[in-house]
Amino acid sequence: MTERARKTPGRRTLLGAAVLGTAALGLPAAAQAAERGRGHGGGHGSLRELPVPTVIGHRGASGYRPEHTLGSYQLALDLGAHIVEQDLVPTKDGHLVCRHENDITGTTDVADHPEFAGRKATKSIDGVSYTGWFTEDFTLAELKTLRATERIPGNRPDNTLYDGRWAIPTFEEVLRWAEKEGRKRSKPVWLYVETKHPSYFRGLGLGLEEPLARLLRRYGRDRRNSPLILQSFEPGSVQRLARLVDTPRIVLLSGPKERPWDFVESGDPRTVADLVKPAGLKWLASFAQGIGPTLDLVIPKDASGRLTTPTTLVRDAHTKGLLLHPYTLRNENSFLPADFRRGTDPNAYGDVFGAYAAYLATGIDGIFADHPDTALLAAADHAGR
Repeated sequence: MTERARKTPGRRTLLGAAVLGTAALGLPAAAQAAERGRGHGGGHGSLRELPVPTVIGHRGASGYRPEHTLGSYQLALDLGAHIVEQDLVPTKDGHLVCRHENDITGTTDVADHPEFAGRKATKSIDGVSYTGWFTEDFTLAELKTLRATERIPGNRPDNTLYDGRWAIPTFEEVLRWAEKEGRKRSKPVWLYVETKHPSYFRGLGLGLEEPLARLLRRYGRDRRNSPLILQSFEPGSVQRLARLVDTPRIVLLSGPKERPWDFVESGDPRTVADLVKPAGLKWLASFAQGIGPTLDLVIPKDASGRLTTPTTLVRDAHTKGLLLHPYTLRNENSFLPADFRRGTDPNAYGDVFGAYAAYLATGIDGIFADHPDTALLAAADHAGR
């Protein structure tokens, strides 16, 4: 029976299966061998030693917990994610905190704090207007009075159970957490760290790269074999980081018609479509070890949202020596390609295993997942084929 013909497992089934671990699940030998290749103790690893496909806990285990909280990171690690992702934005006093966006209106309870009502503002960030509350207008001490909430409660009502449970973590707190968990596991905890809107923040005098590099040096994650990957949608930010530390680097790529914001500001006419051509990939390979393309750059969708024929991106990137870690696969129907949706409830789980099989068959090296347990089971299926 094919994966697409199987009945979709429930959320608790998936979660429980992954917690059992690879041995208890009886994963194929190839998958267990990949697990054994995950770097070594002492806080260091090698980018090329990561399992393939690498499962990246997108903002932690954001399918089960409010994103970018220590609870979400811990669950991703406990479920077996090979890497746990953080997005970084600054506070008014220059601390780096973990939020997907500097607009914290939808991910914290800031609107319930009358003392911060006057901080609400409208700002243009990378050419888009936003109205809400922003991290750069708060000191760290003020941000620590807020509590994290579920970003998409309509899609993930179960996650609202955890609203208010965790504060916004600083990146330094995450580094300490990773050190502690690494000692417990006798192997490094890999982190995947994104600089968000770096040109915008540099314009405010809150550049991200220098304080990030200082923290990486302080915690010994500034080396070529450090268990950490740096990423940004702005190639210039990745280049700046390459001058500061030797930590592995990935350039994120959005839609083909888009231009990185630092390109917009500098007048560089190239689009993402240019960067995924051989000449663009060669340029990216001069300062990065890989790319993080949107899944649509790997397999485009047609007008109805169904998958079409894979592009040559995987082959072309590998030819230039670049790893590919596309983003993001989620279990819910509303986020899946149309040919893998099941039933009429947009928030029910679809045939996510079928979707994983299609993407992993292209030869990608890893994938960002909101539900790391599901991704690990799919990776084991792929390894056994």
